[in-house]
Amino acid sequence: MGACSAVVSADSGHDIIIYDIDQARIENFASLDKEKIEESLYEYGLADLVVKNKSRLKFTSDLEEIIKDLDNVQAIFMCLPTPEKDESGETDLSYYEKAVNDLARILVKRNEGAQSQYVLIVNKSTVPLGMSSRAQEILDSHGVKNYGVGSNPEFLVEGKAIEGSTRPSRVVVGAWQEKDFAIFREIYKRFCESPNTSYLEVNPVEAEAGKLLANFILFNRLSACFDVVGRTCEKFDHLHFENIRRILISDNRIGNWGFYDSLFAGGSCFIKDARSLSFQLKEKNANVDILNDTLSANERQLANFMQRPEQELKLDWQNKKVGILGLAFKRDTNDIRNSGAIGAVKFLSQKNVAEIRAYDPIAGDNFQKYFSDNELVKIYTDRKTLIKDLDVLIIATDWPEFRELVQEIEENLPTGALIMDGRRMLQAQYEKLNKAGYDIIAVGSSLKKSISVVN
Repeated sequence: MGACSAVVSADSGHDIIIYDIDQARIENFASLDKEKIEESLYEYGLADLVVKNKSRLKFTSDLEEIIKDLDNVQAIFMCLPTPEKDESGETDLSYYEKAVNDLARILVKRNEGAQSQYVLIVNKSTVPLGMSSRAQEILDSHGVKNYGVGSNPEFLVEGKAIEGSTRPSRVVVGAWQEKDFAIFREIYKRFCESPNTSYLEVNPVEAEAGKLLANFILFNRLSACFDVVGRTCEKFDHLHFENIRRILISDNRIGNWGFYDSLFAGGSCFIKDARSLSFQLKEKNANVDILNDTLSANERQLANFMQRPEQELKLDWQNKKVGILGLAFKRDTNDIRNSGAIGAVKFLSQKNVAEIRAYDPIAGDNFQKYFSDNELVKIYTDRKTLIKDLDVLIIATDWPEFRELVQEIEENLPTGALIMDGRRMLQAQYEKLNKAGYDIIAVGSSLKKSISVVN
């Protein structure tokens, strides 16, 4: 989300230099071509904002080229990948530490080596607690002077990152010194003076913890809904998930966020950050049962969904033709990281299915690259062609267009096929589809067998 934050800062009137080691990505952004920008990063409104603020944006993949610009730069934001090491929870800091070392080598050269311009180094990435101190150690080891280190985690939602950056509910900045807070206030002037945004000044460790804990609380809410609310609706007849949801969210203490059912809570943040928090707390000899239970509940949700056809319909997956609609982990993004569709393909690949047809409005290329060595997976660009002759149709992403599938299904999906609705996109039409001859397994619903209608 670094690009979104950078472009919105330009929209706030700041001059921005955007550096990335990926030269192709930089060239795509620098081209000001909307299609090329979205090829690198699909985020609604981002390309338009890049073009609008082109006079305030500079793109480069040459770190040395930045040196001459550092004479007047007030803040440098570190927007780096901090992936997990082998699902252990430990954070791989190799990208982060290399970037800090590379940055230190050019910082000592600013102002012709005098380092007279004070600069604030800002951790924008989600990092383990205490990384501001680690960054300071690296910078000091290179002889960097006249600087501060702060934290400014982002709380953006993929698919709505531009909206979240331009109208944030909160901006959290962490620093140890008043002069660093002063720089943050200048950067975020449009927000710290806004009555609609909570502008919070804390120390860097608190800012880092706030990001990890916020993601866990949201993740825990989703997993609880999947594993308890949704499962209850699946196991008992006469329960309509949407009605149960309305009962629950009418209580102001509960609120309405996270009360929807899905085959999996994916994306790049929730799972990784929960594991990271668990790893860090275990190192402090703390109990991490709730963290691990939340992770297990999410995994259990996907396994339960994919196993239901065998358990409830005695379905044999062997030689079945399966279609998957929706490959991104959620709507409005081409990000497939930890998507439910990936888990579904891995499950199906072990069941000796005949083929796996896959479709997504924008994430098809990324999905194809991920499964480039899996001959079962074929990407389709036309839903109707995908649906024809299938034995099982799985809906895995909440793209709005999937709510309008009923006619396409009735015209193209063979009678007797199984529909697996992993997002409850067709919930208003389940009875209609049953009458048309389709079995339905949906998250948050008990098995819905096809109905034979006698005229």
